[in-house]
Amino acid sequence: MISDIRVGQGFDIHRFGDEDGRALILGGVTFPGERSLIGHSDADVPAHAITDALLSALQLGDLGERFPDTDPQWAGANSIEMLKAVVSEVLSLGWTIRNASVAIVCEQPKIAPARQEMQQNLGEACSAPVTVTGRRAEGLGAIGRAEGIACWATVVVTR
Repeated sequence: MISDIRVGQGFDIHRFGDEDGRALILGGVTFPGERSLIGHSDADVPAHAITDALLSALQLGDLGERFPDTDPQWAGANSIEMLKAVVSEVLSLGWTIRNASVAIVCEQPKIAPARQEMQQNLGEACSAPVTVTGRRAEGLGAIGRAEGIACWATVVVTR
């Protein structure tokens, strides 16, 4: 018997801002000295994209429905903790996360030096292997002009 297999795709994007005292966080890794992203939570785009992909795979809504930016309880929230909450729900529904793949698109910061730590943080949150890749927009569009960071994620879950 073939078990149920689902694939989910997630996306997130945030623009850079100059908020004092706010750090740039990607995949649970803080990038000192880099411009921060504007967001209601900590604006961790890889964590948001994986969360959205998991919700998509199981038809459980989307990130904005689960963690609305109009709700003060999510102001400054740790996105890894938000991801863990959704992972817990996925597991409680009898699904297993098999893997996640994340593509972060930005001109800055460089992703490679923090890739292993991001993979570890996101993998621990998902209880599954997570692959992180960094891509540049080669100067094209808003991302290429270094106005923000975008991220795409794909997850595979089975039951």
